[in-house]
Amino acid sequence: MLRNLSCTMIFEFTEIINNIFKFNYFLKAWKTAVVVPILKPGKDPTQLENHQPISLLSALSKLTENFILDKLNEHLAENKILCPEQFDFRKSLTTTHQLLRVVDYITSGFEEGECIGEVFLDVQKAFDRVSIQGLIHKLIRYKTPPHLLQPLKSYLEERKFAVKIGNSIYEAKIMRAGIPQGGKISLVLYSLYVNDIPKTHKTLLGTSSCSTPAITPQDPDELSPTHPLPPTTGADYSTPRTESIQHHQCTITGD
Repeated sequence: MLRNLSCTMIFEFTEIINNIFKFNYFLKAWKTAVVVPILKPGKDPTQLENHQPISLLSALSKLTENFILDKLNEHLAENKILCPEQFDFRKSLTTTHQLLRVVDYITSGFEEGECIGEVFLDVQKAFDRVSIQGLIHKLIRYKTPPHLLQPLKSYLEERKFAVKIGNSIYEAKIMRAGIPQGGKISLVLYSLYVNDIPKTHKTLLGTSSCSTPAITPQDPDELSPTHPLPPTTGADYSTPRTESIQHHQCTITGD
């Protein structure tokens, strides 16, 4: 996109980015998302829950977010803020590494003659239920420096959304909660929001985006009440997507 801009436009865009950090102010025009409801395949179009809301953000806003994200990731890495159980959207870590970690834990349990229980939890409408003030409070608690905290605060507050159906765009409404779907910063902000997830003795906890596996050498049914997300997140689990698995070691012998 930037390659198609004139040198004058690129200089002006650079000036806007510099002023965002200088004046701690994120442009209001960039804080309105256009939401397009897409019908899920084979679903009844008259039911609201059968539509997937797709949030469209300003391209210039998303480009600017990259600069904020770099500074945020640098702060989180230098101060080792994110819990080590979080593998998603972190440098040199992937969900594949998380899977290998889980397999290694199960294998080690088998070697010790233990039965391994797993509970996989999926957070329902994760981004939509993030408390903006709660997230800002956590940014403060994690000692986010003012030069980064203030632009983030401006980015998060007073956001709006406007629904587009066909060629019609309806009046923009204020977002009372939630972080932008599709935002460059949103995934890291959500990881920070649920960073204080509780831990339990003799349980391997892993988090990846909006899902949380908990693995333990005990009955997985006993895990359900012990591994909620912090009450301050306001999150609920999606029951249809929650799975409980119990692994039993078996010995295969030949005739």
